[in-house]
Amino acid sequence: MDMERVQAIAFSFMTEGRIPPEFIRSEKEQPAITTLHGYDPQIPTIDFSDPDEDSLTRLIAEASRDWGMFQIVNHGIPTHVINNLQKVGEDFFALPQVEKELYAKPPDSKSIEGYGTRLQKEEEGKRAWVDHLFHKIWPPSAINYQFWPKNPPSYRDANEVYAKCLRGVADKLFSRLSVGLGLGEKELRESVGGDELTYLLKINYYPPCPRPDLALGVVAHTDMSAITILVPNHVQGLQLFRDDHWFDVKYIPNALVIHIGDQLEILSNGKYKSVLHRTTVKKDMTRMSWPVFLEPPPELAIGPLPKLTSEDNPPKYKKKRYCDYVYCKLNKIPQ
Repeated sequence: MDMERVQAIAFSFMTEGRIPPEFIRSEKEQPAITTLHGYDPQIPTIDFSDPDEDSLTRLIAEASRDWGMFQIVNHGIPTHVINNLQKVGEDFFALPQVEKELYAKPPDSKSIEGYGTRLQKEEEGKRAWVDHLFHKIWPPSAINYQFWPKNPPSYRDANEVYAKCLRGVADKLFSRLSVGLGLGEKELRESVGGDELTYLLKINYYPPCPRPDLALGVVAHTDMSAITILVPNHVQGLQLFRDDHWFDVKYIPNALVIHIGDQLEILSNGKYKSVLHRTTVKKDMTRMSWPVFLEPPPELAIGPLPKLTSEDNPPKYKKKRYCDYVYCKLNKIPQ
């Protein structure tokens, strides 16, 4: 085990009304101090079934440029498919600790796949109030079933069905985002790997926290991926940074939350914005989320698309292999 799991810490500290000092954020991060209340701007909500493709493209492009995050409704993934995905994830985290540890990330692994707690370096030894499970769900050639729980027994089927449904949503997103940049429908998807695009699922488990005013589930960050497609549970927690303030992202039943990631910001030469976001926690409720990161192949070099640069709009980002980009970001090395 890389360290004591947050789920176990939460259980042992709940009656004490305090948390270990390594979970207490600085005053500039504490959600009780930094969350703005009383003014509640909402990220765009887009009807993904809109038959007017021009209108859909415009709305998605505007949301990606102005917010970097939006929610889609009527996305075509059946409610029972999402419910099954959530149920098997909940059942996994309800297992005895020794059984969850069977899927722990190996200590010498260069991959982030597996059950774990720490993901990236944090200053001053601080920790986030979250445990997680990572594994790839597409394409089949990238899947390592070593990290897919065998209990509950329906785990594999629920994830495979969800992955199949998700691919249609992802392809449509890439198409509209590409046209929104003045490119062909398939150009953006091909630029991040085409059929080699990897779908990396992460289950975030945020147990109840005795001092949610002091802790964060996930600290402020942008996603390394091209796009993130996220299923939340009903417990409020996702926050967006905008206009120098942190705001709650309203939970909408059956919606998917879309994050523009770093690679789309780079490819679009800054037209689409990778969104800065974080997660808060609750005192008496468990929050969970199921983001899927759509990632380029490790060796693929990503840089601003030549069609989107000019003498008046030179490249704003370096071209870099995705694996190198990930290494630098996780280790907080300047890009």
